Amino acid sequence: MTSGTPTTRRSQAVTLEQPALEAACEAIADGLEREALVTVFGCCTVDYDGRASSTLEAGDRHVMLKPDGAALVHTDEGQQPVNWQPPGCDHDVFCDAGSDENDDTDAEPELVLESVRSTPDERLLVRFQRVLQVSTFSGSDENELALSGTEEDLRQRILEEPALLEAGFTPLATERDTAAGAIDIYGEDAAGRTVVVELKRRRVGPDAVSQLRRYVDALERDLHADASVRGVLVAPSVTDRADGLLADHGLEFVSLEPTGE
Repeated sequence: MTSGTPTTRRSQAVTLEQPALEAACEAIADGLEREALVTVFGCCTVDYDGRASSTLEAGDRHVMLKPDGAALVHTDEGQQPVNWQPPGCDHDVFCDAGSDENDDTDAEPELVLESVRSTPDERLLVRFQRVLQVSTFSGSDENELALSGTEEDLRQRILEEPALLEAGFTPLATERDTAAGAIDIYGEDAAGRTVVVELKRRRVGPDAVSQLRRYVDALERDLHADASVRGVLVAPSVTDRADGLLADHGLEFVSLEPTGE
């Protein structure tokens, strides 16, 4: 394939390999305009600004912008994104010429992806110094995934019978929002301590533990300084490595199947 030259197919897919930043910007802008699924791979930095803030220095990453407003930033490890924005965000793309106001020298030009959420006020900014591939896919999928034994089944089991988690547990909310994402079940234990419950329908590994820890850390920042926050991972089973990480981070595990059968 010629570098920077788009290939269009009947499925309305467009791919550019090793494009100039300007060509990549045009392809992404076109994809966003026609509400396509946009993916970009290359060397980039990532900055998140909201109720918390985070920064990733330059590295090769895969960024996905979905038509529903979701944004995902992936590395070459694990199944969870290292940063993300939920559906409902506004995406934008532009090329930064690289002029540095604090310096007489010219900085390197960059392609900038921006994902903004208004409520709460959050901003994800991804700056590409080099783009290796851009793809945009227009299509539709109106089918709903039919699963047997879902996380929703697991949630309903606990909401209907909280003692399945532990005696004295009281659910207070579901999908409670934090800077790290939405908590599956938010509640209190018999001693009045805050409990963060993360649900998984299948056997899980270290990624699920890391996700739970991010939620606990985010909630600790939101609550008053002397608040005690427990994190409980609920799944049928965990790997040995995940079990070790739970112990290392002071998190807990409850073995529970999505259905009672």
